[in-house]
Amino acid sequence: MRADNGRTARNLHVLFFAVLLLATFGGLYHWRALDDNRLTSWQYVFGFADPRKVLLLLEAGILPALFLSKSSWPGRRPRLFLFFFSYAAAALFWPEPEVIVDASRYFTQAKNLELFGAGYFLREWGRAVPAWTDMPAVPFVYGLIFRSLGEHRLFIEMFNTLLFSLTVVLTFLTGRELWGDDAGFLAGMLLLGIPYLFSQVPLMLVDMPCTFLLMLSVYAFIRALEGGGQMILLAAVAVFITVFAKYSTWLMLTVLPVILAVYCVRRPSQTAGRYLMRGLLVFLASGAMIGCFAAYKHDVISAQMKLLVAYQKPGLRRWGESFLSTFVFQTWPWLTAAAVYSLFRATGKRDLRFLIVLWLPLLIIALRIERMRYSVMAFPMIAMAAASGLIGLKRRETAMFAVYLIAVSSIVLAASAFLPFLDRISTVNIEKAGAFLDDLGDSGIRVFTVPEEDPVVNPAVAVPLLDLFTTRSIHYDYTPSFAVSRDILTSPLRFTFEYRNPPYYREGGGGESAVVVISGKKGEPLPAGIEERVRGFHRAKVFDTTENVFEYQVVATIYY
Repeated sequence: MRADNGRTARNLHVLFFAVLLLATFGGLYHWRALDDNRLTSWQYVFGFADPRKVLLLLEAGILPALFLSKSSWPGRRPRLFLFFFSYAAAALFWPEPEVIVDASRYFTQAKNLELFGAGYFLREWGRAVPAWTDMPAVPFVYGLIFRSLGEHRLFIEMFNTLLFSLTVVLTFLTGRELWGDDAGFLAGMLLLGIPYLFSQVPLMLVDMPCTFLLMLSVYAFIRALEGGGQMILLAAVAVFITVFAKYSTWLMLTVLPVILAVYCVRRPSQTAGRYLMRGLLVFLASGAMIGCFAAYKHDVISAQMKLLVAYQKPGLRRWGESFLSTFVFQTWPWLTAAAVYSLFRATGKRDLRFLIVLWLPLLIIALRIERMRYSVMAFPMIAMAAASGLIGLKRRETAMFAVYLIAVSSIVLAASAFLPFLDRISTVNIEKAGAFLDDLGDSGIRVFTVPEEDPVVNPAVAVPLLDLFTTRSIHYDYTPSFAVSRDILTSPLRFTFEYRNPPYYREGGGGESAVVVISGKKGEPLPAGIEERVRGFHRAKVFDTTENVFEYQVVATIYY
């Protein structure tokens, strides 16, 4: 009789979640106009994705989620399962083009290291190597990858996917330190419940590497408090690298004093003193390393700080996205609901450990950081917060099924709705042009950019992206030929108008077998000077895919 009751209860749970899945997707689709995300808004993605197909795939995802929840093998090797499952899911997004033009900056910085070496990069970062408001750690690693493996985007995608999967594992390990094995595993799986994350993994940006570095710092710091020894040095090095990965990591690293305070308060006075000493050693060691590099690059960092205060900080208010978009549409809403439930549960139990995972979400809300790209680093904490509440459910199998369904639903939504839209963003034309050029041969190419009367983006920043997608050498002699309006000073794409042509594009030239013209409109007449330069070539291919959503459009025309 008990077995029959158990099967009946399990069937009811499956039916409940199936209905809830239908209702959740239907509600989000119906109110999609409320999603104001700047990249993967539901308004945009369902201009291309078929909602009926997506819904069928979501319902089909119930079966693998049910199978995994009844299987014991993921729990026997949780780290391996989380790593390979997340890696396989993220690899689905490798065909995504570079949809954010910021990648042009990071590619240029990395290529400087590739061509001239690590010593040159460190000496000239912020000078001959343009830094804008970027920190050097991630472009430095990208450059090492190019220098050792070759200048191919696939290597960057593989590396970033590796960091994403390691972030999932670190979320598991940190959750396990706080609440045990089950909470850690649920937290790792719940981190996959954010469709937006998958759109960021393949991109040559710094957001996913920074998320990994933050979680590495958090986990290493906890281990340093618990064990001391070599972990103190590892934690200090992790914090040092994280500080010089992105300015926003400085705010996120304030979670470390919170961790230290919670560990000290929850332990007897003798143990608390040991924790305090170890924590202070981490801060002193990392502070010494940070201070040395900051002193070495004081002029660059000071100039960047001034730009951040005068431009970036007020700009966040103009370029924002609502919390409704971030926590409901771009995150599978069950994850957010579980995190909120966990907050009430932790408050009732007076669980101080919850302050560790609550700190960063509270900062984001209190400081009104209304841009999801800048909030990504906090999502492992939100996943751990949700997991801490779900382990309190009476039926462990129900919790596991719900978590697997969150992860599977997120992957399905990202792959069947977000990815088709991202593949239509006009920057895909640069990727396609690069592949086409490689098929034509291995000689050099000359690039021209056609300025618009009132440009949203300086078309010159498309040239480094073309370089990323082709193995052929590029000759591009850049001379600004348009007036910059005062509105550009407050534009999120202001950096594109401060583009400086790298010297390696100006050197050489002559005897190119192909010409690429990058413009903002299909069929736009060529300026007289460019028309003269393409005379003698025939127009071989025009790449003009467009999503008809964003102001910035790029068309690549190849003459051969």
